[in-house]
Amino acid sequence: MHLDSDFPVIERGGLVRGFVTFNDAVVRLVGFITVILLVVETTILLSGVISRYVLHAPLTWSDELASILFIWLTMLGSVIALNRGEHMRLTALIGRLTPAKRVWCETLGLLLILLFLVMVLMPAVEHAEEQMFITTPSLEIPDGLRAAAMPVGVALMLMSAVAQLARRSTIKDLASCLVVAVLIGGALWLAGPLLIGMGNFNLVIFFVLLIGAGIAVGIPIAFAFGVATMAYIEIITHAPMLIVVTRMDEGMSHIVLLAVPLFIMLGALLQLSGLARTLIDFMASLLGHVRGGLQYVLLGAMFLVSGISGSKVADMAAVAPALFPEMKKRGQKPEELAALLSTTGAMTETIPPSLVLITIGAVCSVSITSLFIGGLMPAVVCTIAIGIVCWFRARKENLPTQVRAPMAVVVKTLLIAMPALILPVLIRLSVIEGVATATEVSTIGIAYTIVVGLIMHIFQRHIDFRRVYPMLVDTAALSGSILLIIGMATAMAWALTQSGFSAKLVSTMIQISGGPFGFLLITIVLFAILGSVLEGIPAIVLFGPLLFPVARALGIDDVHYSMVVILAMGLGLFAPPLGVGFYAACAISKVSPDQVFHRVWGYLGVLLIALLIVAAVPWISTGFL
Repeated sequence: MHLDSDFPVIERGGLVRGFVTFNDAVVRLVGFITVILLVVETTILLSGVISRYVLHAPLTWSDELASILFIWLTMLGSVIALNRGEHMRLTALIGRLTPAKRVWCETLGLLLILLFLVMVLMPAVEHAEEQMFITTPSLEIPDGLRAAAMPVGVALMLMSAVAQLARRSTIKDLASCLVVAVLIGGALWLAGPLLIGMGNFNLVIFFVLLIGAGIAVGIPIAFAFGVATMAYIEIITHAPMLIVVTRMDEGMSHIVLLAVPLFIMLGALLQLSGLARTLIDFMASLLGHVRGGLQYVLLGAMFLVSGISGSKVADMAAVAPALFPEMKKRGQKPEELAALLSTTGAMTETIPPSLVLITIGAVCSVSITSLFIGGLMPAVVCTIAIGIVCWFRARKENLPTQVRAPMAVVVKTLLIAMPALILPVLIRLSVIEGVATATEVSTIGIAYTIVVGLIMHIFQRHIDFRRVYPMLVDTAALSGSILLIIGMATAMAWALTQSGFSAKLVSTMIQISGGPFGFLLITIVLFAILGSVLEGIPAIVLFGPLLFPVARALGIDDVHYSMVVILAMGLGLFAPPLGVGFYAACAISKVSPDQVFHRVWGYLGVLLIALLIVAAVPWISTGFL
């Protein structure tokens, strides 16, 4: 999901080297600012919880200030992600190209990113100027101070994209890519009258073929959405480019999305503090002697830690290195471990506090509290289904038996893991009991993890404090890449709505034979395909607002539909040959995908059965609401 580190860095003249050095210095400053913003955001929201729930004196300005700082955090985090090459993208196809061809594709992607940023820079400035005439209700300051994050972020990303080109691309690559970009843009412009005459079929050109081609050559998903939307608006609608900026601002300004960076930070702190490792140690002592017991430990560990970090790769990377060496010692085949890791990654997104749940709540107007409650049982059903496969396969393997851990060891690891076991319960109860909102509850988890981690450090001295600052910068970069996708997809969804496609889709799908369950089956197929290419969050932001009204019209409960959508996307994300999550699991397991390919289908098969059961039995998702 990032630029390959083995790309050659070309020697440049003094002026170009000076520009690249200046850009790197600016990005380091941006990283420092984002760390401050993260700390301030956490402090503000936690203060709001304490003031309201403990002191009974709500801070009326806390959400407003947090919202202002949030858009700055998002845009500056996007700058860091672009400079690092860490915006989410599909690398499965270009990863098979020769280094020279991959550099060419990177150059083309950066040129298109530059084009998009140049096109939206002045509209972003105009948007910020217009917002200066609006005063915020609590702080009574110009809203333009918040909106100014857009032009500042765009300008810094522009500089970073130019620096990336200067660092990596040759003049020959630049010239040929520029010719290709001009030819494609010119062809679309000249074909404008023909495309307009095609009606909604022109959406296939812009939002299927153009985006598909861009993603295939490695252009970050967010910018592929942006370029396609910009081209559609410019050629088909002739609406002002300001529309793109205002919709991006709207998409990224939902206060509930502030939970994204905070939960990412919480996930990183769980690893840094050692709490995640204590969970694994306890489950290993409890189940390690059972035949295939560490497979159940892997299942349980992914159930407990997955969904918090914001990255499936980070979730798997947190669990696998702690378990795989011991599992291999006990005779487990590496390819079997990779298959199991891939499948557990596919089934854990419904477990709160998953960022996908938060995103659905924000963009599809679904109660996040209800999603948090409803997400547990579908995950339990999927976990049981995968556990059954583990049980059967463990019986066929001739594995050495292990000595049961003494009860004293089990009790000791349980006591050590107790703080980590309390955390998920604390988070869920805080939301359910109304102590904190879904956005605020992450700060409770952060404060709890810091306190417990420091207490543990007094006795074990296991925290490397040098990792704290890079961890916070990484949090900002990942948050920026996720939230920029949401912003771009919101602009794209506006274009689809204005075309009339949304209304036609709703009316068509309501008439589909098979009733609600038939619609759910279509949803499973659609989101499995989308999940294999786009991953969860961009697919939800783009298609959720279109399909949730159809589900409601058919009488399908929002929470039930959300669980079906999330599990279907997880299935697609980890299903070969397209699922990028499958290849990530293989990379973490250090196993060739070819060796894992035939082993993963048994797990994915039972996961599909579990998904169909969840779709057919709404009570699994809604029974505890």
